[in-house]
Amino acid sequence: MAGAGVRDIVIEGPWQHVYIAANGSRFHVAVGLSSAPDRPLLLLLHGFGEFWWAWRHQIPALDRAGFSVAAMDLRGYGASDKTPRGYDPQTTAADLAGVIRSLGYSEAVVVGHDWGGMAGWAAAAYAPAQVRGLVSIAAPHPLAYPWRAEPWQTASLLPLLPERRIMADNGAFIERLLRRRAAPGGDFPSAAEARHYRDALKLWPSPHCALEYQRTYLRNSLRASGRNYRRALRQPFVGPLLSIHGQRDPVLPVAAMAAAERYVQGPSHLVELPGVGHQPHEEAPAAVNAALLDWLGALD
Repeated sequence: MAGAGVRDIVIEGPWQHVYIAANGSRFHVAVGLSSAPDRPLLLLLHGFGEFWWAWRHQIPALDRAGFSVAAMDLRGYGASDKTPRGYDPQTTAADLAGVIRSLGYSEAVVVGHDWGGMAGWAAAAYAPAQVRGLVSIAAPHPLAYPWRAEPWQTASLLPLLPERRIMADNGAFIERLLRRRAAPGGDFPSAAEARHYRDALKLWPSPHCALEYQRTYLRNSLRASGRNYRRALRQPFVGPLLSIHGQRDPVLPVAAMAAAERYVQGPSHLVELPGVGHQPHEEAPAAVNAALLDWLGALD
């Protein structure tokens, strides 16, 4: 089978693809067809091993509801630049703030899943003026880390071997990971969905870049930059927070999600979805869309 290229993951649908410059790099963003300057902006951030397409169920629904929607490939993923450095929280926050400004906005509601949720918390800590509100899907406040331990996360600290594991067997690792994290008995991911994720993560050096977010997070825990990060996170986020948690999430206990309330100076709401695992926006998109729209409708 021929290897996938960037064109294979710039998937057509009820959205349009744009490339924008921000923080010294180029980012790929899928935006809703009706996005306009007079609509409030929602910035959607995918999790580990995924890419913008994880939000395929949300982009058209939120677009129809009157929002400007932008689902970006984080640095190192998908069709965005894959730089040798820049996977620390400070740079990630600057990436998001820059993307918001490059899209023509001064602020956005940031919606993040998994490590995209961690990116959202980084933006709230380092670029709070750009974060109007925060939606955290299966992503605790970083000071509530660690999540439930997974053996592969420990192994990810090793050099080269984790990258080889991700690339092996035509990219089967990410399919196995997504299935393991989903609620038992569900139909996510289908074979077609898994194929897209396998194609995206195999685009070298995406495996290395994806792992660098976690490696940098752990390496910096004993460095001055890590102390600065924790200090910034202890300052309450002044804004509204919506947390969405799948009750069958094998990675993240609900107590970790609830702990975020301690770090928010504003209304905080937790939605628990029964029968849902670690990817609520893909396992139960209708329920997540309804929760998002109800919460967004209550914002000033």
